[in-house]
This record gives sequence, structure tokens and C-alpha cells, in this order.
Amino acid sequence: MGYDVHITRRTPWWEEEGEQITTQEWAAVVAADSDLEMVQVARVSPCGQDAVLEYRHEWLAQMCTHPQRDTHGAWLDWEQGQIVVKNPDEILLKKMREIARVLGARVQGDDCEYYDE
Repeated sequence: MGYDVHITRRTPWWEEEGEQITTQEWAAVVAADSDLEMVQVARVSPCGQDAVLEYRHEWLAQMCTHPQRDTHGAWLDWEQGQIVVKNPDEILLKKMREIARVLGARVQGDDCEYYDE
């Protein structure tokens, strides 16, 4: 469980109606940003255990310049017309605001609060 923050053009983020961010737009943003790379596979060792959980998605990207990417991930996942990040820290929220500006979108939390600058 966690708290999701969304880069979205919808108000509120869960509305089915409204403009979507396309996979083509998302791929173009990732390709143009040296802080981001498409990874398609996320691997996590929960609570320092030996077991590894794996998540695969074609439109999964990672903030490769994030100082804690190896331990906390820093993943951004396109799903259903928006970019979703679980439990972002301030570094990732700043990057999300930059991405939102490029996409003409906003950064909104699960409870509908906006993370504007």
C-alpha cells in the first residue's frame, strides 16, 4: 500500500472523461529528458529481504539521476492516460512538476491536492 501522486490532465485525476496523456507523449518526454529512462522492469526487495518482487510494464520509466534510485526505485509509470508515482519524495515531486509543465498537465495526489510550485 502507498500513496499515489499523478501527473494528469483530468480534474480530478480519477475521472474517466478528460484529456489523456498518450504513450507517444510519455515516450517523447522520457527520450528528451536525460534524468529519465524507460526501464520496463522494476525490482524491489521488500524490507531488506532476500526475495525480490518484480513489476513489468512497457511504459515504466525511472528517474536514473535520483540519488536513492537503487534502494527506493524512483519509478514513474504511465497508466490509463496519466503518469503515476507511488510515495514520491521531494526530488521526485520536483521532477514530476517539470514533466507536468512539458505535458500541459498538473501533479495531483490521491486526495485531490495539487503539488504546484
